[in-house]
Amino acid sequence: MTPMPEPLRPYFDSLEEIQHAARPEDTFHNCFGCGPGHPTGLRVRCFRTDDGVLSPVWIAKQYEGPPGAAHGGIVAAYLDEVLAGAVLRGSGRSGPTGELTVRYRRPVPTEAPILGKGRMVQDHGRYVDVEGELVDATTNEILATAKGRFFPTKPS
Repeated sequence: MTPMPEPLRPYFDSLEEIQHAARPEDTFHNCFGCGPGHPTGLRVRCFRTDDGVLSPVWIAKQYEGPPGAAHGGIVAAYLDEVLAGAVLRGSGRSGPTGELTVRYRRPVPTEAPILGKGRMVQDHGRYVDVEGELVDATTNEILATAKGRFFPTKPS
């Protein structure tokens, strides 16, 4: 399990973590984004909220694009995982991303407390629509937003 960055701990102390791909035989155990078994992955964690998920995001400097800000691909990867957590939370099923649209509103700082938020918009049965954002935990400013369509395939 990835340690919780200290500045983000108060947001998550009272929330239940969604356990996902904990065993080596689980489908997403070695996923770069969420898998605890990936040696250099992001290891995104999601916690249940009343309307979806909340995720601690602390982007390491190694993922910097422009000075002081995360590379856009890493921002998209974090949002993809937060939305996947919202799919699991909302439908009880996991599955791959079919579509992901990201809007970058502000540079996402590295080495800073960020909150990932995701929620299910609609479960169509064969696919699920979700949306979310990355929010600066200090200023509450929305840094990037995303909409996604996932194709969940199995109960978790």
